[in-house]
Amino acid sequence: MNSRIAVVTGGLGAIGLATCRALAQANFKVIAADLPASQSRWDDIQMSMKNLNIHFEPVDVGDFRQCTQFVQQVQSLHGPISVLVNNAGITRDAVLKKMEPHEWDAVIAVNLTSVFNLCRQVVDGMSERGYGRIVNISSIIGQTGQFGQSNYAAAKAGMHGFTMSLAREVARKGVTVNSVSPGYVKSAMTDAVPQDLRDQILASVPVGRIGQPEDIARAVAFLCAEDSGYITGINLPVNGGLFISF
Repeated sequence: MNSRIAVVTGGLGAIGLATCRALAQANFKVIAADLPASQSRWDDIQMSMKNLNIHFEPVDVGDFRQCTQFVQQVQSLHGPISVLVNNAGITRDAVLKKMEPHEWDAVIAVNLTSVFNLCRQVVDGMSERGYGRIVNISSIIGQTGQFGQSNYAAAKAGMHGFTMSLAREVARKGVTVNSVSPGYVKSAMTDAVPQDLRDQILASVPVGRIGQPEDIARAVAFLCAEDSGYITGINLPVNGGLFISF
């Protein structure tokens, strides 16, 4: 049987790349989607993944028209998309009284509107074929809030609201929709946090370590598995016990 096609947005970032690897190891044909400017990064890393079925396709996920063209291109070249992992994300941190409209708009576009842009393109095909897996990468910040991140927290909380609603729409059509909320994970975003603040964060994590991208990728691969079809509409926290809710 041919491998199912999985698309991972933000596919060349830390969590995205780990997710691409995990899905490829689970016998998916993976499309790592990222900004066109990421082509040079792909050129640098693709040789290290030559034994994995991973391909790069550029797209600006905040642009609806580009997303339409991207999905058409992927399905023309590779086949119908069975799995979509909405992982693309950015931060533009500022306290609200200093936050500029463009900082709000950019974060909402990449972190939240992109989920609509891509789900809108793939959900009908998944429903018609009677099979699909959508996983949206939210954040612990969407559950707890964070000083100076009202834009990011709003986007990530909104992502799970979207997840629950779409899950209800397509549950009887063989399509599951779930979100994963990472805690603090080693990435370019967390590496940019001042060291003293990173030390405080580490001290507050009950398991005693910061998360690794592979911790998130394993959770995503679980939700994308064919035999995970009875799990939909959930938010799966992967945060080392930093935030525990009922």
